Amino acid sequence: MKHPEAARRGSGGCPTNQDLLASPLDFISEDHLRERQICALIDRLVMATSLDRQAVFSVLRFLNEELNVHLRDESEDLFPLLEQRCTAEDAIEGAISRIRADQHAATRLLPDVRAALAGCLDTGSDLSASERAMLTQFVAHMRRHLVAENAILLPIARARLTPADLRILSDHMKARRGLLPDQEMTDAE
Repeated sequence: MKHPEAARRGSGGCPTNQDLLASPLDFISEDHLRERQICALIDRLVMATSLDRQAVFSVLRFLNEELNVHLRDESEDLFPLLEQRCTAEDAIEGAISRIRADQHAATRLLPDVRAALAGCLDTGSDLSASERAMLTQFVAHMRRHLVAENAILLPIARARLTPADLRILSDHMKARRGLLPDQEMTDAE
């Protein structure tokens, strides 16, 4: 018998199910699964002997439509809420600082990553050696911050964030995606 939570989980092969926004930490966890899947797809592109156009389209779609919103969820809401709720013993500032550094490094590479992938689509050519190296560097930054978020931030968030914090996080994440907050929660407050 499947665990009910496991049944809600996706494969990471498509955008995170927006129904999970009611449980924002679960949604973020699923977004992390999605990021790991995209990193694996980029690894395959780097190692491929010929261009996989569908894989390039999938990566570009993720980079253009999903990644920025996810990073905003964390930087504009999750990190500040954690900084507000955590105690000194959580030592959250150092963890957040390391995560932000990797996120910024990956973000700085994004224009070049997009250009390299779009260029391959436009010309039909394979990735150059320097483009492959840059994609590998991008994936390394992505994976480092994912490990820290999954191992440190999400467990602490589950322990420290209040139900009100989670509602705020959920509402802001929904708004970023053009969705309305849960009306029942808003009316009950």
